[in-house]
Amino acid sequence: RKAQIRAYKESPRQMGIFRVRNTTNGKSLIGSSVDVPAMLNRQRFQLGAGGYPDRALQQDWKEFGAAAFEFETLDTLEPQQEPGHDPAVELRMLEQMWLEKLGRPGERGYR
Repeated sequence: RKAQIRAYKESPRQMGIFRVRNTTNGKSLIGSSVDVPAMLNRQRFQLGAGGYPDRALQQDWKEFGAAAFEFETLDTLEPQQEPGHDPAVELRMLEQMWLEKLGRPGERGYR
């Protein structure tokens, strides 16, 4: 069991861009993370618990319900082999590309 836990902790995380999309009104939240599956899990939890920081998104969750939302990975980054590599710049650039492609917050999105 300890070996499995160690292998999990040492395995590379799926870095990339995610989206939380309201299928009822078409609004989306676009974000980036060094661990997309964990971030999507966090988004679901915060919305379900009623403590999401974006009030408009939280209100829509309350009004339309969980079934009206999709959580998806839009794009991923390959992990770099360089020790100490920080993917933050690459993630910001990739997120900007997706925001331009799908529309900036305020136009068709949250935040």
